[in-house]
Amino acid sequence: MYFETSTSPKPSIATIGMGDEYESLPDEYPLQVHMIAGSIAGVVEHAAMYPIDNVKTNLQSLRGVPYNGVVDAFSTMVRDDGVRRVFRGMSAMVVGAGPAHAMYFGCYESVKEVLTLKLNGNRKNSDLANGLAGACATLFHDAVMTPAEVIKQRMQIYGSTYSSCRDCMVQVYKTEGLRAFYRSFSTSYLMNAPFQSIHFIVYEKMQVKLNPSREYSPVSHMMSGGLAGGAAAFITNPLDVCKTLLNTQQHSKTSIVTGLPAALRTVYAVNGWRTFFRGVGARVLYQSPSTAVSWSVYELFKRNLLSRNDTEVYSDTTPQLAALRHHKINILPSSSESKK
Repeated sequence: MYFETSTSPKPSIATIGMGDEYESLPDEYPLQVHMIAGSIAGVVEHAAMYPIDNVKTNLQSLRGVPYNGVVDAFSTMVRDDGVRRVFRGMSAMVVGAGPAHAMYFGCYESVKEVLTLKLNGNRKNSDLANGLAGACATLFHDAVMTPAEVIKQRMQIYGSTYSSCRDCMVQVYKTEGLRAFYRSFSTSYLMNAPFQSIHFIVYEKMQVKLNPSREYSPVSHMMSGGLAGGAAAFITNPLDVCKTLLNTQQHSKTSIVTGLPAALRTVYAVNGWRTFFRGVGARVLYQSPSTAVSWSVYELFKRNLLSRNDTEVYSDTTPQLAALRHHKINILPSSSESKK
């Protein structure tokens, strides 16, 4: 039995009561769903992998540090300064990661949708659209995250004398001015734009192979994200070393390096081309699982948030419709009946 209502349901939901099925959700998500899910994913991703990020920052430092590899760095930090040492600066990351990833995922999904339709005329996967969308999303992400990165990395670095993130922010502002918080912005963007382009292209390609129906599949999301993050991290590590130098200024106590060209020269002068791959193991070890976690959390909350929105769409309907929905009875006209 079928009923007509004045409230038009979303076209892609064919059956009421299937709101919990990921494959029945619409292709176009509301922007706020992407932003909320992205914000949660960003905080969870960075928090889960923060100790490894701390190790990576120290291994990339141009000033001598008493660490020999990822395991030695981690164990030495904990042994000498306690577990809290590997979490120094984490509050700056939490404050920055939420809004940064909200804009990051919101922009990526919106721009990808527009570019894919323009380039392909349909929703078929487009490497060019994914790459350009990733580069665009990175701009918004870095605008928020760069100052947080400066504070975070200065708290992380070996020998840091700042007592807290707030103390670091105040001292940096007093001694180096507001520009210090954006000194690495151009380098960060030049690094993150190709990183995110590679990341999104690889992720979307892996999804086509592993999850062509685009259902909610934690395993495929984690595998795709892990491979995409690891590949992008290895390729862009030289620029990450330069960014760490610009953020921490660990090369010298008397001079300040400004700009990517100067950073490239300074890094190369230490030990040639090998210097550009300092900490690459720690970076891959950090980025691969962190992007795996990020995508799985993002897709999970995106599904759950939209399912709640779909429930709200029908919350004002009549008790009869609510009862039909409760019993999972199809109340939409079938394609054959709609043609009559």
